[in-house]
Amino acid sequence: MAVIDEGWSGARARIRAAEAMGAAVLFVLSVVAASAEPHRHEFLLRWSAVVPAAVGCLVLLWRHRHPFGVLALALGCGVVFQLLGFRQSPLVTSPVLVSVYTVAVRTGRRTAFSAAAVSAGVLVGAAAVGDPASWLNPDKAAMLAWTGLAAAVGDGVRSRRAYVAAVEERAEHAERTREQEARQRVAAERVRIARELHDIVTHHIALINAQAGVAVHLVDRRPERIVAALEDIRDTSRSALDELRATVGLLRQSDDPVAPRDPMPGLAQVPALLASFERAGLTVRHVRRGTAEPLDPAVDLAAYRIVQESLTNVRKHAGAGCARLLLHHGRDRLTITVEDDGPAGAHRSHPGAGHGLIGMRERAAAVGGTLTAGPRPGGGFTVAAELPLHPGHPGPAREPEGRAR
Repeated sequence: MAVIDEGWSGARARIRAAEAMGAAVLFVLSVVAASAEPHRHEFLLRWSAVVPAAVGCLVLLWRHRHPFGVLALALGCGVVFQLLGFRQSPLVTSPVLVSVYTVAVRTGRRTAFSAAAVSAGVLVGAAAVGDPASWLNPDKAAMLAWTGLAAAVGDGVRSRRAYVAAVEERAEHAERTREQEARQRVAAERVRIARELHDIVTHHIALINAQAGVAVHLVDRRPERIVAALEDIRDTSRSALDELRATVGLLRQSDDPVAPRDPMPGLAQVPALLASFERAGLTVRHVRRGTAEPLDPAVDLAAYRIVQESLTNVRKHAGAGCARLLLHHGRDRLTITVEDDGPAGAHRSHPGAGHGLIGMRERAAAVGGTLTAGPRPGGGFTVAAELPLHPGHPGPAREPEGRAR
């Protein structure tokens, strides 16, 4: 911070030195222009021009802080020049021109040209008072032109600075917005991957736990089925590893080495999913209605995960041995209904099931659909979801079959 302050102080000191040097140069030029005699081709220093030139150039050092005050003093010195009869040259009135330029830079266009008109009128009027016979002198028209030019240049510089400042502000705003959007995308992707991992791990661990329980139960009664139960555990763990590998593969960067990726699951894998639940002791009655059409990949994955998580919750929390799955393919929407006949309040008694319901609702909302879940009037639990066949064109919502009321 101290280094920045020192650098800024040094820059201001250099600017003040440059302005002082410029004022000194204008002073010399003003005195020379006032003392020159163009008709006689000779130079005769006029000491009466030194004082107004010195005052008019000296006050320019404060033109940024007090632009109108400096303009008034410089204009007064210019009037003195005119009344003394000095040659009407832009160099003689240069402090006035610099002051008009400063006013134009630091104020608006109307104020700038008003100040220029007043300054030109005062100087021309003073020249006419000093020499009434010189109304048609070309120097007076030149004085008007030079004053207007100073105001125009100052207004142009002000407009340019305002434009550059606006461009920089828009660029900074765009950069901040870009960073914010990037953070939001990263957060959304992190939530999506966490939801995917939750569904994969919860489903397969629940199946492995159920299959291990079956194996323990069969040790004494039917030892010949132990091998089959262990094979089910092996197949389930292999499936879990495959899905984890496919999900983690989504985290690869664009410049990572290309590696084969397993396809993401969809409704085509529902029969295999139901078979895995059958082996874990949950019988699922599967009903399809309507004509199945190709789904958008995001909708296909969301539908599969909703079915998977719903049946996993039935297996873990409902205490039921059977469930019903209805897939209704409508004209523009897919309706998913999962029901069980477990005891009332079975799902609610397990807080862990809430994370799965939240994840299912997020999945449905991500593709433009809806999901409801709740207990059934006669006992059991219902999960009902409606997903558009194409996320960009959601159809009209309707009451899904089997929705809890």
